[in-house]
Amino acid sequence: MASISAPQILLHSRSPSLKLKVKPSSPLLFFPKLPNSLFSAKHTPRRAFCSINSNSTPHGSMSIVSDLLHYLNHSWTQFHATAEAKRQLIAAGFDMLNENQEWDLKPGGRYFFTRNMSCLVAFAVGEKYNVGDGFHVIAAHTDSPCLKLKPKTASCKCNYSMVNVQTYGAGLWHTWFDRDLSVAGRVILRSSDHSYVHKLVKVNRPILRIPTLAIHLDRTVNQDGFKPNLETHLLPLFSMKLEDTSLESKEKASALSSKAYHHPLLMQVLSDELNCDADDIVNIELNVCDTQPSCLGGGNNEFIFSGRLDNLASSYCALRALIDSCESPGDLASEQAIRMVALFDNEEVGSGSVQGAGAPTMFQAMRRIVGDLANNYVGEGSFERSIRQSFLVSADMAHGVHPNFMDKHEEQHRPELQKGLVIKHNANQRYATSGITSFLFKEVGKIHNLPTQEFVVRNDMGCGSTIGPILASGVGIRTVDCGIAQLSMHSIREICGKEDIDIAYKHFKAFYQSFSSIDKMLTVDI
Repeated sequence: MASISAPQILLHSRSPSLKLKVKPSSPLLFFPKLPNSLFSAKHTPRRAFCSINSNSTPHGSMSIVSDLLHYLNHSWTQFHATAEAKRQLIAAGFDMLNENQEWDLKPGGRYFFTRNMSCLVAFAVGEKYNVGDGFHVIAAHTDSPCLKLKPKTASCKCNYSMVNVQTYGAGLWHTWFDRDLSVAGRVILRSSDHSYVHKLVKVNRPILRIPTLAIHLDRTVNQDGFKPNLETHLLPLFSMKLEDTSLESKEKASALSSKAYHHPLLMQVLSDELNCDADDIVNIELNVCDTQPSCLGGGNNEFIFSGRLDNLASSYCALRALIDSCESPGDLASEQAIRMVALFDNEEVGSGSVQGAGAPTMFQAMRRIVGDLANNYVGEGSFERSIRQSFLVSADMAHGVHPNFMDKHEEQHRPELQKGLVIKHNANQRYATSGITSFLFKEVGKIHNLPTQEFVVRNDMGCGSTIGPILASGVGIRTVDCGIAQLSMHSIREICGKEDIDIAYKHFKAFYQSFSSIDKMLTVDI
């Protein structure tokens, strides 16, 4: 997020006596599109205070927190997160590859490709790379629990225009009620030459809301709990259905009735954003999104309040660590390994898709890389040897101990916010961490004075999982599962510690820069 001088705030409540002093050199804040009338003399905007920027960290002079907020506010969907990662990689000098074409790779080169515009693999080849050397990978995911529009979105009840949605992942769906919502995702457009174009779209203003039922009509809700039916109670309200009795309107409505999968007004809103005709939109794939910006919060601005922290926080820290670990000409000069980041879609629903970690995307890329860099090398098992020397960090958010529900954590394993990355363990392999992989990853932190924590779920509770076991078992790569501690996981608004973002970034960057030398210090299979 762009920087402004203290007090670093966005306004939300009326406070006419308070004046912001913005440095002339400071970039402007990023705001959604707002009508000019909101800022007219006759209309004083309602404003609220929300810190957005921090440039200091106790574990080093550089902070990426502001940049993370910028990334989160641009990445409402998995498509936008991938597109923003693509933009940053190109800006950093990475070359874009196409999976459908031949690759021509060289030691010292930096490359990436996307799949479905929701999955991305980027890598940097060490200048000292030899056939059989390993990959050092950080993997995360771009998707988060949300509501997605159904193929037929139009619905009407009691003269309200509603939008049909389906639940994606295991969200805390009660948190989606009474929020200012909108839509974002991708569309397929028909071009003037009758070809088709894939475009991303994001409607920055609130156009949807899921209203709760007044307590006067649900007197026992506080005693019995709020238990909405996800099929009938979770439909967002879009607009009032306008009655137009004119003959022209009736004829138009009749013509549209056979293909009215979507409200004409919704299609008009999308076409206005895309600057195209509504008839040119031939298909849509949209998420329902919260319009409230990501920001800093807490008495000391120590928290990040945001949607989609699980798992865009991990994705961004990994992406930024890769970019910064090889930004200078000499950064890869002594590197033998290939540094890689892999961002997958559909983790929240099991990863079983062409763009998910269950697909062989990453391993196919590894095989192609090894083969391309082998040149005229003729030898046995070059890819297999490379995998045995590789190491994967599965980065997904972790459960920080909740002060009001401390008993939900195992007594000796209660990760706290602001205390560093959490190493996840599970004897039943719900996490892929082993004694060897946890030691090596913690050793990276120890050498660079970065703290780590441990997490084990209680024996009387079920344990979640990550893409770690999927990737570890897919081809036999050593894996450690870790994550940034957070609260409110899978809520529409989540919380994590500001310092943990910088610690994670520094730990990931240190992993890329020093793991080759650390790995040589331990031999297991002789």
